[in-house]
Amino acid sequence: MSAIKQHNIAKLQTNYAMQQEESQISAARRKKVLYRRLAVFFAFAIIISYLMISTLISQNSVLAEKAEEKEQLQKDLASLQHEEELLKEEVTKLKDDEYIAKLARSEYFLSEDNEIIFTLPETNKQKAEKSSN
Repeated sequence: MSAIKQHNIAKLQTNYAMQQEESQISAARRKKVLYRRLAVFFAFAIIISYLMISTLISQNSVLAEKAEEKEQLQKDLASLQHEEELLKEEVTKLKDDEYIAKLARSEYFLSEDNEIIFTLPETNKQKAEKSSN
């Protein structure tokens, strides 16, 4: 009983039976072609999606790098503008004769007639202030 019985069934050789068989075969072919077309379509869709996502990710990373570079350049610009202001102040001070005389006395130890210059050692606090200016 466990063996599968094969039934001998005779096929009718009528026109209707042949048409039905051909229509079943053509329907199976159309179904097979449809599955192939859908598989190709989904393969292209997956490839295009992958390319779009990878492009998006690479553009985001480039954009993040540009944002970091922009921040760094803005910091550099701010420091350069501050330095420019300090230099402009220095230029206006250098137009004053009293400032030039004071600068010559302190930097180059120049003195006026009958004047003695004493230099005192600088403290750490004064050195820090001088280096920050």
